This record gives sequence, structure tokens and C-alpha cells, in this order.
Amino acid sequence: MRNLPTLPTSPGCYLFKDASGTIIYIGKASSLRKRVASYFQKTSHDPKTSQLIERIADVDYIVTDTEVEAFILENTLIKKHQPKYNINLRDAKTYAFIRITDEEYPRVMIARQKDQKGRYYGPFVSAAERDYILWFIKHAFPLRTCSRLPKKPCLRYHIKLCDAPCAGLVTKEEYRQKIEKISLLLDGHVDELLSSLDTDMKSYSKAMQYEKALIVRRERQAIEHLRERQNMVRQRRFNEDILHHTVRDGTVYLMLFNIYKGTLWNKNEFVFPASPEFLEEFLLQYYSENPVPRELIVPEALSASLVSFLSERRGSKVLVTIPKRGSKRQLLTLVSKNIELGFFGDVGKLQELKKRLQLHELPVVMECIDISHLSGSAMVGSLIQFRNGRPDKSNYRRFRIRTVEGVDDTAAIAEVVRRRYTRLKMEEAEFPQLLVIDGGRGQLNAALGELRKLDLHVPTVSLAKRDEEVYLPGMGAPLRLPKSDRALHVLQEMRDEAHRFAIAYHHVAHRKEVLA
Repeated sequence: MRNLPTLPTSPGCYLFKDASGTIIYIGKASSLRKRVASYFQKTSHDPKTSQLIERIADVDYIVTDTEVEAFILENTLIKKHQPKYNINLRDAKTYAFIRITDEEYPRVMIARQKDQKGRYYGPFVSAAERDYILWFIKHAFPLRTCSRLPKKPCLRYHIKLCDAPCAGLVTKEEYRQKIEKISLLLDGHVDELLSSLDTDMKSYSKAMQYEKALIVRRERQAIEHLRERQNMVRQRRFNEDILHHTVRDGTVYLMLFNIYKGTLWNKNEFVFPASPEFLEEFLLQYYSENPVPRELIVPEALSASLVSFLSERRGSKVLVTIPKRGSKRQLLTLVSKNIELGFFGDVGKLQELKKRLQLHELPVVMECIDISHLSGSAMVGSLIQFRNGRPDKSNYRRFRIRTVEGVDDTAAIAEVVRRRYTRLKMEEAEFPQLLVIDGGRGQLNAALGELRKLDLHVPTVSLAKRDEEVYLPGMGAPLRLPKSDRALHVLQEMRDEAHRFAIAYHHVAHRKEVLA
């Protein structure tokens, strides 16, 4: 894994994938880059983790606003994808509610089923998030926890975790007000409650009732923490899709989040040429093939005819929301953040690569060639393509070497270059802004020789494995880049991916050769 420096430092969830693209592990992190890097920096792991690391071929991620959100999203994604290395560890978590009991002095507690009297809030996707909220409620709002009221105050009163209604040290009205505050914040009326608490705190301070002001302050702190509750876990009776986009250099970069029963269920990415009506064209095509949600959250207004089409497809009215504030606006902003980090987080490393290799243009499209063989048998070549700094697997190609006898990597490189770029030239297709060859000076010269024969001018370099030296045309000595250099990381990531792809094909070709 050489693409670690490209991961953001934001909180979120990371998804490890194997060579086939299957998700094999999902985790959450306060810093995606640091957490993912820790897997590859440690030298000792338990057997299961070691096996996981050996199978990791790619990593995807979803950015969240807070670590709490990441924790909840992790649970949702695990339950959806059931990755091999998660399923036994986390599948035991179940949804639960927070219940306010129907008693003279109500308690706040966890409930698995709605089978008793009281008010219920949830369900909570994450047990950790539910416990976190419950902990803050009990510390900010001193309430009874005993199943039966004792005859005198217990230890919880003396450590200020209960107001001791058992001894009449709090009136029923005062206790009821605390319960109503808890109900307000669990119902999501956080702004209203915070404003009220601010007013109370100022009044108590002005009247020099500092102890009461401190109590209100503690309540406010608890509510601020509860505001970190995941935007994606809003309880709804219907499903939502949240969509945002940006347009750069005539290209649309669009993300669509599917929200199922209040939780993020899926993330879709789309890249396509911009047109005057691209958003409505996209929605028309996408929802002709996919379920239409009850609510569609978008950054701009849609035509009445499109909304009618969506409603007809769904069989009931579709609500189109263009939020200006509140939790829905926060969700729209979160999608926008994922677009920036997902699509454009790699631009910096491409600019660094352009500078280091003295390229005339940004290497938006790059290709890398590698050769694999087993003692000269079943020799194969692989070509992988990166677009905007990320693998574009639709343009990966495999080559069975036809004209080379024995072990001759330079001749094999020449054959792959000749076949690949002869085809592109005949089809008048797009050429890469950079070609990377796995090898040293000999492999580089072999590739350059074939390009000259085809009268093509494709910027080409090679990367030697032993000392990670970069060979450039016309330079006597190789270029040595610092190990921490982002440009070197890009080249290493491409080389490693080409090698992985070549090895996978070599195993298939060798097996066929043995069975023949």
C-alpha cells in the first residue's frame, strides 16, 4: 500500500478491499491517514491481522464530521457488507432504545424492546453512541437510577449524580423540568434547548446564584456533546438520497449518498462531461434504473416535470429539498467535503510529480507496465492506468508475451509498449501524460525505442525496485527522491499495483501452462 499519504487526516471510515475489489474489513478512525498507516508500520500483528494485511489491495474511505459519526457509520457499513474480517467481531451489536420510564420520578435507561410504558427514543445503530449519550445525560442531569426509592440518600447523591427524590431534596416540578429537558434534546430540539439554557445561566449568574449557574453549565456541556450525534442517524419514516456535485474543467464530479431508515447505506461516485442540463439528465437516467427515495436532498431546484417523473416512478409524491440550514444542510456539506477529498485530494501529489519530473503538463492520465514470469516460463505483462491520481481499473490490460524466449524483461517491455501504443495510435485514442516502466535504464531504453519507432512522444520514466531510483531520458544519473516525497509515493503506488496485477495474471497463465 503506497497510497497512504493521499488519505485525508479527517475522521471517517476506511474500507479495505482485496484484489477482486471485495470489501474485507471496515474500520473507523479519528484520522484516516494515521489509522490506516498503523497497519503497515507495525512489525508484529496477531495472525488474523497479518492475514488481513496480506490480502489488502486497495483502500476506500468515507469522511465524516466527527469520530462519533464515524463510529456509527462503521457499524452500518459492517452490517451491510459483512466483511470477512469484521463479521465475527461486530455482528453481535444490536439496535436499542433510550427509554424514559413512566414513573413518579422517571428514570432514563436502555430498552431492547418497546414492551413497557414510557417514552422511547431511537433505535441507536451504535451501542457505543447510545451508551455515550446515556452517560452524559446521567452526569449532566442528576436523576435516580434505583428501581425502588430508598428511605434515605445513597452514595450517588453524595457524589452529585442524583438529586435524592427519595428524601424530598428535589421537588416533583424541578425533577419534571429535568426530564423535559432530556426529552427535548433526544427529540432533536437542541438549538431551542441551548438558547433556553443560555438565558437561565445568565439569569443565575446575574443573581449571584453561582451553584445553579454551574449546574446549567454542566447541562449545556452535555447537550453540546450530544450535538455530535451522527447526522446520518436521524430517525425517519422514509428513505432519502443526498446528492452534491462540482464542475471543473468541463467535467462533473458527483456523489450520491443513499440514506436508508436514517442511516448512510451506500456511497456512489460519478464522473462525466458537463452539459447545460447535466443534473436533470443524470437524475433522469439514474432513477430510471434505481429506486426513487421519499426525499431527495439536492443543492439546486429541479424542474416540475422531473419531480413529476420521479413521483410517478415512485408511486407517491417525492419531496425535493434544497436545505439552507440545519442538519440536512450539514449532510449536503458533508457530501461536498467527500467530493473534494475523494476526487481532488490527489491533485497535490500530481502537481508534485509534474514538478519533480519536469513534465510540461499535469499527468492526469498515467500508465505503468510490469513484467512477471517464473524462471522464464509463462511470461506475462501488465498495464495499469491511474486517472486523477487514482486507479482506473476499466483501463487495466494484460498481455501474454508472444515474441520473447527465455528471461528477457527488456524485450518483454518492448513488446508490451509496441502492442499497447500501436493500438492506441490506430484507434486515435487518448495517450497518457506519463508512462512508468518497472525497471532500470535498460527497461526505460527499450520502451523509448518502441515509442520512437511509432513516432510517439509520451513522457516516460522507469522506477528501479532495489534503491527506488527514478531513471529519466537524457539524464546520466538516476533521480533519488526522499522516501517521504509525494511524487515518489505516486510512482511506487503505480509500480506496486502493476506488479500485483501482473502476478495475478501470471498465476492464471502458469496454471494453464501446467495443465496443458
